[in-house]
Amino acid sequence: MTTTQQFDILIIGSGTAGLTLALHMADHARVAVISKGQLDEGASLYAQGGISVVLDKTDSIQSHIDDTLLAGAGLCNEEAVRYTVEHARENIEWLIDQGVTFTRDGVTSETYHLTREGGHSHRRIIHSADATGREVETTLLDKAKAHPGISLFPYHIGIDLITSQKHLKETLNKALGCYVLDIEKDETKTFLAPVTVLATGGAGKVYLYTSNPDVSTGDGIAMGWRAGCRVANMEFVQFHPTCLFHPRAKSFLISEALRGEGARLLLANGERFMQRFHPRGELAPRDVVARAIDHEMKRLGHDCVYLDISHKPATFIKSHFPTIYKRCLALGIDMTREPVPVVPAAHYTCGGIMTDLQGRTDIPGLYAVGETAHTGLHGANRMASNSLLECLVFARAAADDIKQQALQAVTADVPPWDASQVQPAKEAIAITHNWDELRRFMWDYVGIVRTNKRLNKAKQRLALLQQEIDEFYSQHHISADLLELRNLADVAGLIIDSALLRKESRGLHYTLDYPAADEQQPARETIMLPES
Repeated sequence: MTTTQQFDILIIGSGTAGLTLALHMADHARVAVISKGQLDEGASLYAQGGISVVLDKTDSIQSHIDDTLLAGAGLCNEEAVRYTVEHARENIEWLIDQGVTFTRDGVTSETYHLTREGGHSHRRIIHSADATGREVETTLLDKAKAHPGISLFPYHIGIDLITSQKHLKETLNKALGCYVLDIEKDETKTFLAPVTVLATGGAGKVYLYTSNPDVSTGDGIAMGWRAGCRVANMEFVQFHPTCLFHPRAKSFLISEALRGEGARLLLANGERFMQRFHPRGELAPRDVVARAIDHEMKRLGHDCVYLDISHKPATFIKSHFPTIYKRCLALGIDMTREPVPVVPAAHYTCGGIMTDLQGRTDIPGLYAVGETAHTGLHGANRMASNSLLECLVFARAAADDIKQQALQAVTADVPPWDASQVQPAKEAIAITHNWDELRRFMWDYVGIVRTNKRLNKAKQRLALLQQEIDEFYSQHHISADLLELRNLADVAGLIIDSALLRKESRGLHYTLDYPAADEQQPARETIMLPES
């Protein structure tokens, strides 16, 4: 039997965006936060570099805006960019008020150390050593655990959003909550709320190689699209240029901050190569660096390239990058003495559920924040360290918007989750096989460099997989693995179809069939209409 719980706000996802919104609302409403794993497990936890904000007197708001627009390759929403940058400082001050500790210039210094990353013309990355995400996430989570207005539900995964149009057969659509699987108890629950927020992060696990944790399976994007939201710019998947290449290292990112502090990209023979691809060299935008590495690896038949910061003092390396230093050393790589082997890996989903500047989606009562959302900030390529900033700014904007509403309990007679027509699965090999096949053909055919032929091959393979997934879903009890596979397949379809629609190369989308940007017409978003 399905249990039902009522809240004022249901937040699906417990990363920086979800927890920020929860804390802004906790004094005003009853908030539920669900997380499909441990409460702190998500991409936020592993963010190393920092948060971009104008703090240095030689920097300016306009410079930050200009850099973001340039990185976004003509597809940023300038209003969203300006709004984000102008609200950066107040959100950083809010983090500091919550207890987040950022690295200072010295032991007794009152100023914060700022680093520089790709695409930025100034030092404007405030950070907590090389583990900024962990510092932010754990601090916010401790605050949330201590607040009586927030109820936390770890190991709960969303199944599908509940809407008035789909589940009550009403003409007007409105979000009413979500059907949820309690993974530990293996039972379904109905969470009802007049406001539901999608904050589940991105979809890096749709690719074979990714810097993202295992939970990044595009759940919010898929659920929002199935419920009736438009999705935009899914072809723009950012591949981080430098993930650690080692057989015993899983999804370990080598922060862009190393390049910001002078690290050099080298071939196996010690030759630098980035100057051949961009005047900023190692500090070029991420899409340029990732394609350059991919090009050199394919040209030479090499498995990786190398990132070298050993020319810097050992004390500097250990103090600025303690997490990376320790992780590499544990694998036998002393980055104070030798270069680190690196490869590109899927890192960030620039597209997502379309929202306005208050985080509102196409469905009344449904918001999306963080990597799940498409605000227009990133355009065709996200500039480094703008992601955590987006989480903070738009979570606060959504909270401010929600505070203006009179939140009334959902009184509709929502039907319980129906599992009467399905049977327990006798084996899980079909899920495992399809998961592996999906991620491999997405890597091979829909990766850093694309062609129409590869994209159409991926589309054909996905059609067969989706048929098998839909059949399995309709006949068997749900599980977390099945739900994630279903969501990944939906997101893969959105990425492939979006990529096929873009007849040019722009930002993170590079195709050999159209290697140049189409300058004959204005740059446009790729908008995917909701599932019919």
